[in-house]
Amino acid sequence: MKRSLIWLLTILMGITFGALLYFQIMYLENMVKMREEQFSEGVMRSLNATSDFMDRQETLHFLQEDVNIIESTLYDDINDGTSDGNLKYSVSNPDGSVTNYTLSSEVKLGGNTLAFPSPVTSISSRYGSMQEVIRSQYLYQKGLLTDVILSILRDSGTRPPMERADSIAIRNCLTTELANNGVTIPFAFSVLSTSGREIYATQGYKADDKSIYTIQLFANTDAPYRLNVEFPNKDNYIFSSVRFIIPSLAFSLILLMVFLYTVILAFRQKKLTEMKTDFINNMTHELKTPIATISLASQMLSDASVRKSPESLNHLAEVISEESKRLRFQVEKVLHLSVLDNAESTLKFSEVNANEIIENAVNTFKLKVERQGGVIIADLEAIDSDVYVDQLQFTNVVHNLLENALKYSREDVDPELMVVTRNSDKHLIIEVSDNGIGIPKDAQRHIFDKFYRVPTGNRHDVKGFGLGLAYVKKMITAFKGSISVDSEPGVGSTFTIRLPLANSNS
Repeated sequence: MKRSLIWLLTILMGITFGALLYFQIMYLENMVKMREEQFSEGVMRSLNATSDFMDRQETLHFLQEDVNIIESTLYDDINDGTSDGNLKYSVSNPDGSVTNYTLSSEVKLGGNTLAFPSPVTSISSRYGSMQEVIRSQYLYQKGLLTDVILSILRDSGTRPPMERADSIAIRNCLTTELANNGVTIPFAFSVLSTSGREIYATQGYKADDKSIYTIQLFANTDAPYRLNVEFPNKDNYIFSSVRFIIPSLAFSLILLMVFLYTVILAFRQKKLTEMKTDFINNMTHELKTPIATISLASQMLSDASVRKSPESLNHLAEVISEESKRLRFQVEKVLHLSVLDNAESTLKFSEVNANEIIENAVNTFKLKVERQGGVIIADLEAIDSDVYVDQLQFTNVVHNLLENALKYSREDVDPELMVVTRNSDKHLIIEVSDNGIGIPKDAQRHIFDKFYRVPTGNRHDVKGFGLGLAYVKKMITAFKGSISVDSEPGVGSTFTIRLPLANSNS
């Protein structure tokens, strides 16, 4: 599949998933907002009903008190014989004036006449009948009693606050009204005076302004109160009603992540396929050259004239030996693939002295470096250099780094290689530095990938499979160490290996 087609499909799927997530989030947000509005509307309806209930209770209290006074007065007058059949009483107004009222012994209601019983009737019978007349006359004179009730309510501030706003009555009314409006979660409330002083608060009330609903009690009196209601579990209650959409949103996110991961794998697979193709082409060329040379030398050995010349035989033997070494080296490079895939199962760990292995490797490479007019320096400062590694693979790691340092040297400068060891915090630090062509910044994070070769760093006379540094990284990781690179194009590179000391593992 072409890279452009992969990008096109990725963009289309990305837009689709993005739009799907956007609409789901918007739907969830609107659902939450609508649920909050419904919740607030239900709570305010309940508060209004509670406020009306408390007003009715206040009015009922004063009406019952007034009726009791009237009935008591009438009963006393009848018993002492001073009543003339008419009930007289007065009410003191806020301005100090007094209003007198008289209840007649006869009341006309809709053409019918209600009369108090005659004095000859028994006291108990007369008292019961008179109660009915009083109640009927109160209904008939409703408009007049409204003014009386309002004047009484204006004086209601003299009642104790706990009697006016009884906590049990408020809680029972709120519980009933909230349930009627579909709100069944726990709540707490407080009652405050007009000055903001808290009269009382129920258990659990925290006065959180974000979740408080408020309404005024006894608004038509001179001493109104404020009722604050709080719902500690409001957010959980609202989100619980829309949580059915959360799994859908979660599944969409999972699908998006799986899709992105699949796209990344597709690009990696494509890149790996390209690198493998380059590897096969490169490997074919690398193996073909020594095979062709050995084949040509073998054909020349079949020539009788060549066999008669000792110099020719020695030359051909040299060519065959060198090309055989070259062929064996390339085969070993290919075998690194199996080592990379099965490193853990093929390693044989033992405690070795890293300074000795590095010194031997430096001595081996000294001749190669001097042939190119360069120099290699070993500064083995590490006092404790015993590490727990596979000796053969560790030796190959050092050889790979030295080989790369020499292979990628600059043509205009004699190669200078340096190997340094030192101790740091129970670790052995190994640095391999060169003054070669360097590695670009954008390629440094890929140089340890299998089959990767730096495009700008490749030279026509430098051959390889892109396995060397991948092998080094794999081995160092298996040794429970780490490797990093610090490089600048045209200046050189420094590879730093950090391995735990053998005594730190015990």
